[in-house]
Amino acid sequence: MDHAARMATARGLMAAQQIDMLAVSPSDDMYYLLGYSPHADERPCYLLIDGGGAAFIVPSLNAAEAAQHLSLPSFAYTDAEGPAGALAGAARALGEPAPRRLAVSDTMRADFVLTLRGAYPDAALALGSSILAPLRMRKSADEIELLRESSRHADQAMRDAWSACRAGASEREIAEVAAASFRRSGSEEVLATSIASGPNGAFPHHHSGGRRLQTGDAVTLDLGGRLRGYASDITRMAIIGTPTPRYEGVHRTVEAAVTAALAAARPGALLKDVDLAARAIIDRAGCGQYFVHRIGHGLGLSIHELPSVTQLNAQPIEEGMVFSVEPGVYLPGEFGVRLEEIVHIAADGAHRFSELPRDVHRVGGG
Repeated sequence: MDHAARMATARGLMAAQQIDMLAVSPSDDMYYLLGYSPHADERPCYLLIDGGGAAFIVPSLNAAEAAQHLSLPSFAYTDAEGPAGALAGAARALGEPAPRRLAVSDTMRADFVLTLRGAYPDAALALGSSILAPLRMRKSADEIELLRESSRHADQAMRDAWSACRAGASEREIAEVAAASFRRSGSEEVLATSIASGPNGAFPHHHSGGRRLQTGDAVTLDLGGRLRGYASDITRMAIIGTPTPRYEGVHRTVEAAVTAALAAARPGALLKDVDLAARAIIDRAGCGQYFVHRIGHGLGLSIHELPSVTQLNAQPIEEGMVFSVEPGVYLPGEFGVRLEEIVHIAADGAHRFSELPRDVHRVGGG
């Protein structure tokens, strides 16, 4: 990845928006700009970028490691000293007038923001996403290939999780099988292993628990990992035994919603068109009140990033965007059905990363 080019493009956007300085703390934003992000803890750490240069403020216990990754002017401080002196040194090295507008990365800790505000008390604060989101939303060919490779690991984790689904197995046990699959494939991090069985499937963000699967259960499996910095995310369904006609009807509706959304996801269309295409299918099936979230979210270094694919987002879809398409129907006390694809946008429309089918996946009832 050409991190110098990313920094240069960020400076161009800063100039266009009259932002004098961008401050980024350890995060996916920092990794995007530098190819490195140190361990994040309560000690303030910043990448500061202005119109002419950059500086790195780092706790002394991380300074030696950071030096192996960075060639920026760095300013370390000890726990006994605190960061004020390092921030003052960085300000002198940058040599620019004190910033009038200071953008901070959106996920920066509040205490980091206040410490930075102490160093630049007269600066008006802005969100760093105004600069970083336009950069991160449009993926390069190299990034798309990394996302494709990460998705292959998620596909394998789903196959292994499906194999573990059986009557008597607990949600947590299946989640552990999926996590082990990611690690065995070489993913450096497991980001999501949500297994929601039976009535738990009606909770879109269920945490895998001790409930044991029963014959007749619908099971929602939402899995994601991180490979070489880039995330994966996939949701599929399993049925323990034979699906009921009611389940099959809801599954068909959600599948039709995915198909409609994928067809709407093309350059020049609006992000809201993707959401509305799926929502229209679910509404016509009489399940509109049970589709309780947006159709999707961006994916890249973060498992959730911009763009937000909602029925209110009138932002045009562009080539290079990567986002999820994941409609769902959640019937309280019964089950839920969610099917999720991650797609990248090319000139001819949306292309999904996963190679797995979305049909009703039946597993043994014990």
